[in-house]
Amino acid sequence: MRISISAGTLFTFPLPKAFAMAREAGFDGMELVINQEFQKVNARRLVKELAQIMPIFSIHAPFLQLDGWGSPVDSLKRCVEIAADCGIGLVNFHPPSWLGLEFAYWRWLYRMQDFQKEIGGNQVAVTLENMPWTGKYRINGYILSDTQKLIEFLQERNLYLTFDCTHMGSGRANFINDFYLCYNSGRIRNIHFSDYGHGRQHLLPGHGILPLTRFLNHLRNTAYNDILTLELSPHEFPKGEGIILESLKEILAYLRQETAKTTL
Repeated sequence: MRISISAGTLFTFPLPKAFAMAREAGFDGMELVINQEFQKVNARRLVKELAQIMPIFSIHAPFLQLDGWGSPVDSLKRCVEIAADCGIGLVNFHPPSWLGLEFAYWRWLYRMQDFQKEIGGNQVAVTLENMPWTGKYRINGYILSDTQKLIEFLQERNLYLTFDCTHMGSGRANFINDFYLCYNSGRIRNIHFSDYGHGRQHLLPGHGILPLTRFLNHLRNTAYNDILTLELSPHEFPKGEGIILESLKEILAYLRQETAKTTL
């Protein structure tokens, strides 16, 4: 299992600095979030420069409108092209929002028959991310919020999954059964790891209500051998680069300890 960190965790720093901090903390690699720093630049060149600092295991397609990146479909395809050019094995994207009236995007999603062939070109693993329940009335504003329907869609369309703990936990705190349903489908290629509690997402482990240590112990006992990505809100950290770095080292040590295979 490779332990990665999302660049979004260190969003308050420029990308080169965030990559350098992740390397110093000891992570195996990065999930690169395509953000505002990718507007009006040579995206491939920037990705290659960042990969010289720290290996990039995955790219997260933009979830906000960025100049020059077009629609969600356009930006996903561009991310896959860049990933293929740069030797990055996985691209993750969000499903359409029915609450946001993304109907054209929704129709496109259901036209796809084989995501790995038609979008990934059988070179890059394309993963869909499960999304959260939010607001006073606990609404999931995205399609495929039901776990079983999500799994059926993934299997029918040859699409992989990025399993997000805080997103699943926002709907049900004891999300481990849903994890096993997804794991047993053989579709998980990446896991976003963080805590959830009291309406707040992407908290530091232990700052919410999710059984994360128990989840990691279950994960250790599976044959999962793909990416585990720490994805925290940058607002979770106190100010100060040194304090943030020490916090990341402590969390990484915890992740390695709880997922390490025991030998007799």
